Amino acid sequence: MPTIDQIRAARALIGWSQGDLAERSGLSQTGIARIENGTNHPNSTTIEKITSAFDDADVEFIGENGVKKRSGEIVKFRGKTGLIQFMDDVYDVACTNGGKFSFYNIVPENWLETLGRDWWFKHVERMSEYNAKTNIRILVPEGNVDFISSGYADYKWFPKGFELSGKRSLYVYGGKLAFVTFNEKPEKIEILLLKNKDFADGVQALFDIAWDYVAKDPSHNIQA
Repeated sequence: MPTIDQIRAARALIGWSQGDLAERSGLSQTGIARIENGTNHPNSTTIEKITSAFDDADVEFIGENGVKKRSGEIVKFRGKTGLIQFMDDVYDVACTNGGKFSFYNIVPENWLETLGRDWWFKHVERMSEYNAKTNIRILVPEGNVDFISSGYADYKWFPKGFELSGKRSLYVYGGKLAFVTFNEKPEKIEILLLKNKDFADGVQALFDIAWDYVAKDPSHNIQA
């Protein structure tokens, strides 16, 4: 459990105000201030929220006194807000660097139920501006015809028996590898983003094989 001094030090390390910590942990700024000045003794649930907020910002608590910024290659996003941050990162790579993007086991209702159609189609609109810079391919379960990203991406089906759980998807883009896990409760959504070009390139090579030799072209299978 972090001490008061560690909470203050963690905020200073990443430049957060008490309001920033309150917003990211789902607590009030007044509550954070009272914790830090010692007038409020937080329960385990409150401490867990604070610790989780710092964990999302890659801050670690060391022993009874230390804090440090995590130097590893894994970044975590959580909840609906985290999903939006992740999608913003995909967009940032598209508009800045372009290149090849590969998405596997995409089940449209997961995104639409969490983000809403209005948000999603604004995302499609902004991604579509960079078609000339990107090569975006999406593998969806066989039979799915809700191609919600057709404004900027090509689609194929992967055969039955090759799917992940309907709640899990895989993204490869910009030298990054992301694992997206949905949940009936939006706050339980989790994205693990691995910033490692070697791993990303290896998965990309497998995706290319699946796309070229295993996946099915929907246009050849959908009856008019």
